[in-house]
Amino acid sequence: QVQLEESGGGLVQAGGSLRLSCAASGRTASIIALGWFRQAPGKEREFVGSSWTSGNTNYADSVKGRFTISRDNAKNTVYLQMNSLKPEDTAVYCCTTRVGSRWLPCGGQGTRVTVSS
Repeated sequence: QVQLEESGGGLVQAGGSLRLSCAASGRTASIIALGWFRQAPGKEREFVGSSWTSGNTNYADSVKGRFTISRDNAKNTVYLQMNSLKPEDTAVYCCTTRVGSRWLPCGGQGTRVTVSS
């Protein structure tokens, strides 16, 4: 089983930056991809981006060009660098793994990002 822990959230002004971390432990060799999701109050969970063991990354259109996913394999950690933040980026961000063709629900509490205007 894989355990994931997010960190790095906080309060930032519009236009600012934050870097989130997703640290994996446990059966990390079984991970084929790590995905970042977010959920704003009253809204559905939204895909943000993903990092695959192949090296590929994918992003939602809403964050493309502003957010970047990177990974440190030695630390089993995936990062989400968020630049040019907007108030609509305000949400709880979480990471999860993929099993087959689907993303698992986020298991942790996530990390809250609040962008003030």
